[in-house]
Amino acid sequence: MSTENTSGRGGRENAEARLASLDPFDIFDAEAARLDRFFSGLDAAGWARPSRCGGWSVRDVLAHLAGEEMYNHACLDDDLEGFRATLEREGVGGGYNGFNEWCVRRRRDVPVEEVLDEWRRANGETRRRMRELGRDAELPTMAGPYPVGLQAFHYDSEYATHADDVGAPVGDDEAGGRARWRAAVGAFVLTERDSPARAEPDGDRVAVRLDGRSERLPVAEFVDATVGRLPEGRLDPELRDALRCLA
Repeated sequence: MSTENTSGRGGRENAEARLASLDPFDIFDAEAARLDRFFSGLDAAGWARPSRCGGWSVRDVLAHLAGEEMYNHACLDDDLEGFRATLEREGVGGGYNGFNEWCVRRRRDVPVEEVLDEWRRANGETRRRMRELGRDAELPTMAGPYPVGLQAFHYDSEYATHADDVGAPVGDDEAGGRARWRAAVGAFVLTERDSPARAEPDGDRVAVRLDGRSERLPVAEFVDATVGRLPEGRLDPELRDALRCLA
């Protein structure tokens, strides 16, 4: 295991440095294209199939992606007050989970072709505007001003996670690189969230450390842990909880 400082500010700087060679906007485009290709080929049975998101069908995942563009555009428009006012007017409570369920619920009676078109147009605008701003610009968010590039990495992770949730294909030639960028994002977000766990990606393994204990996880397994998709019983519950940072 590396002996680099992985605590405090130094830990965050080291983790963020791993992202420097990655283009968050290219990744965002690639994951959006993956979902679009998959969604475009579905029939009625495919839309109705359960996803890996508990209680959501594949169609519900699309509705979630389309609905959350309301928040993304509010950040880009610097209109979070308007976003909050809309939720209040619609009686949406329950924080982030309540907003997600509302986004899905209000689209269940809308023809799926319309929901797909809504998502394509809205997400295309989000990706274009974020790229134009550049990774070093700041974006208003519910958590305060935040670098556009880092926000894009969060979106990248979410899109990759939901692509896996619905079973969108990942080619053998891209699987390794995709898992590695996702591990780098997860390692950074652990420091950002002040998790007691720390992670050091190293090729096809990730060294994780918690309270003096350490373990080397396959990179794909680490990624599943960060997004809350690791099968029950695989890791010590305390370590599982500490690694979950992106879902």
